[in-house]
Amino acid sequence: METEKTQISDIDTSPYDFKYEEKGFYRNKAGLTPEIVEQLSRDKNDPEWMREFRLNALKIYNELKEPEWGPDISGLHIEDIATYVRPNTKMQGKWEDVPQDIKDTFEKLGIPQAERTSLAGVGAQYDSELVYHNLQEEVAKQGVVYTDFESSLRGPYADMVKEHFMHLVKPNDHKFAALHGAVWSGGSFVYVPKGVKVAIPLQSYFRLNAKGAGQFEHTLIIVDEGADLHFIEGCSAPKYNVANLHAGCVELYVKKGARLRYSTVENWSKNMYNLNTKRARVEEGGAIEWVSGSFGSH
Repeated sequence: METEKTQISDIDTSPYDFKYEEKGFYRNKAGLTPEIVEQLSRDKNDPEWMREFRLNALKIYNELKEPEWGPDISGLHIEDIATYVRPNTKMQGKWEDVPQDIKDTFEKLGIPQAERTSLAGVGAQYDSELVYHNLQEEVAKQGVVYTDFESSLRGPYADMVKEHFMHLVKPNDHKFAALHGAVWSGGSFVYVPKGVKVAIPLQSYFRLNAKGAGQFEHTLIIVDEGADLHFIEGCSAPKYNVANLHAGCVELYVKKGARLRYSTVENWSKNMYNLNTKRARVEEGGAIEWVSGSFGSH
């Protein structure tokens, strides 16, 4: 007879505890130096303002002390963490073009099935980069923008992104916000135009497969006046015997009379230090429904 699970600690997280070998992946040196940050910026072809932002955030990181609040992070040593791991593929717009091992990962997590049945758009990030991104045509025709964060820096909404990037969460808020500002990679940008109601959710899923690595995705969502959106995020990682780090950042802007439902579930393992920062700004007459669950990490 199956035992009824009555406590959070009893939840079986084994469905998320699988991993694949890093075949043909690029991994930067462990640690955090100006040279590492400069190389990351070059690899991403950052605009000049972002390169300067990263280096300034690194300076702030080195000046700030580790926070005394929160969990015990004495087992986390940034000199042992690879802050950037690039999978062996570019971002794809068709699921069948994603490499098989990465595709197997997300299929085990149910992502393609969820997209087929109940989602308006999906982004899937593996380690430090998005490997798949798609937005249904009818939603795009409404003027909704849903793209990987790197593309948003160079597209028609680049000025909007620059105006809002790390304005709710600033690098000098705490040491790990500064770390994020220096080495962020991946994530999503969403913009819903005035009055547009997105009937079914968008979802981003972040999988950290690499051992002894960090994931630093940035999510920026702007729901304009009178618009409506439901956005879902999910995160998971396998279990290792060394520390991994997740220090993502989420910034949510809800304009006048707009509504945002933001749902996130993170299924980590005990070797994961989950030190992300999320904030929202809601203007007059706006509303946000925020549901968050995070399991298994420090």
